[in-house]
Amino acid sequence: MLEVISEHGCFGGVQAFYQHDSDVIGLPMRFSVFHPPVEKRQMVPILFYLAGLTCTEETFMIKAGAQRWAARYGIMLVAPDTSPRNTGIEGADKDWDLGSGAGFYVDATQGPWNRHFRMESYLVHELHALVCNQFNAEGQRAGIFGHSMGGHGALVLALRHPDRFNSVSAFAPVASPTRCPWGQKAFTHYLGDDKSVWKTYDASELMKQRSTPYPDGILIDQGMDDRFLQEQLLPHEFEQACKQANQPLTLRRQPGYDHGYYFISTFIEDHIAFHHGTLNR
Repeated sequence: MLEVISEHGCFGGVQAFYQHDSDVIGLPMRFSVFHPPVEKRQMVPILFYLAGLTCTEETFMIKAGAQRWAARYGIMLVAPDTSPRNTGIEGADKDWDLGSGAGFYVDATQGPWNRHFRMESYLVHELHALVCNQFNAEGQRAGIFGHSMGGHGALVLALRHPDRFNSVSAFAPVASPTRCPWGQKAFTHYLGDDKSVWKTYDASELMKQRSTPYPDGILIDQGMDDRFLQEQLLPHEFEQACKQANQPLTLRRQPGYDHGYYFISTFIEDHIAFHHGTLNR
């Protein structure tokens, strides 16, 4: 059963927040949807947004200024929470970069995390199906993008499920989590010590095994004043992997921009227009 938490008029459409009991997660999950005005008359494509560490289903909808452009381009925006909540798992609320708010969009294999932290299956299968069943959304036209940890999630889920997502972009993604402290910490807890398993959730490693998976291209924006750039994000690793895979990539290195939503809001129209171009072919 889908519970409406709140609805707000927004750019001729509706910004809504929902909760439902997730079979995959085994707990209630929240997500947000911007319904563009054209959805009242016709089916619309879906663009999933995955937020970063410490964020919720509200962060993007409140801060990014995306609804104006989604309304103009006729795209439904869907933003899930970044992890299960109130799991009862010891330590889940201890660190800001692990557990609550830090699901990393993987299906955990290690206890106790594997009881609830199954974000990949939740997003790709359960939430996607729920959105298509409940709203005037066309599941065959779906894109995915995200920021930081969510940028990692967007790239990885797109590469792991190209049949589900037609387009992909990212803001300041964790481009090679097997090589950075955030990813190494999360993967150790969620996936165990086998680093060959880690590579299956590393966009740079996955891309090396592909051949032009997204021929219409991938768009990434990276702020050059981002304090996490050198240690955590490593966009050059993904850039090299794309060259190896003959994958068209537009990696825009933006001087003067940091890691936050001022950066995202500056370039959000470009990303929505980018997805619009692919999803409406």
